[in-house]
Amino acid sequence: MLRIGILVSGGGTNLQAIIDRIEDGYLKDCAITSVVSSKKGAYALERAAKHGIPAVCIPRKEYTDAVQYSRALAEHFKSENADLIVLAGFLTVLDECFINEFKDRIINVHPSLIPSFCGKGFYGLIPHKAALERGVKVTGATVHFVNGEVDGGKIIIQKAVYVEEGDTPEILQERVMREAEHIILPEAIKILSMKKAKGEF
Repeated sequence: MLRIGILVSGGGTNLQAIIDRIEDGYLKDCAITSVVSSKKGAYALERAAKHGIPAVCIPRKEYTDAVQYSRALAEHFKSENADLIVLAGFLTVLDECFINEFKDRIINVHPSLIPSFCGKGFYGLIPHKAALERGVKVTGATVHFVNGEVDGGKIIIQKAVYVEEGDTPEILQERVMREAEHIILPEAIKILSMKKAKGEF
């Protein structure tokens, strides 16, 4: 069984994609230990509750710095014996203490084809705005391991999405989520769950 802890900050559409694939049997031998939000009122917490998944808010603003916050998150997931941490629309940069605690066991989904439109400051609509301003014809999403460099960890899986005439950042964001993020995040989890079953993760 792959025990998954999920970090969120907003609506939780990527969380929903994971829940759906667990419930339809695609992600067998996978279970979400808890969903943790950095912000109060995040709809992702309601999504989790609707499916009987423990959900809690650990607000970033209640901690003096990233180190203290990251330690609190690490203790939470360690108490649940989480095997894998998934950043599913989590907008807080984690301190190295968290990354080291779960070394090679944290993954993130990013809305571009890394190494394009990534790194510090590239989140939300910003990668999509940048893609449209640059005039690229293909964008997409990437699932990668998390290390000390923002969006700098080893790539697990990518999926391309075509940019269409008349796209706005909002339209492109929705298409990238639907056609790429929601597909490859569960696929990456499946890859890692199969590795765990073989004793390789």
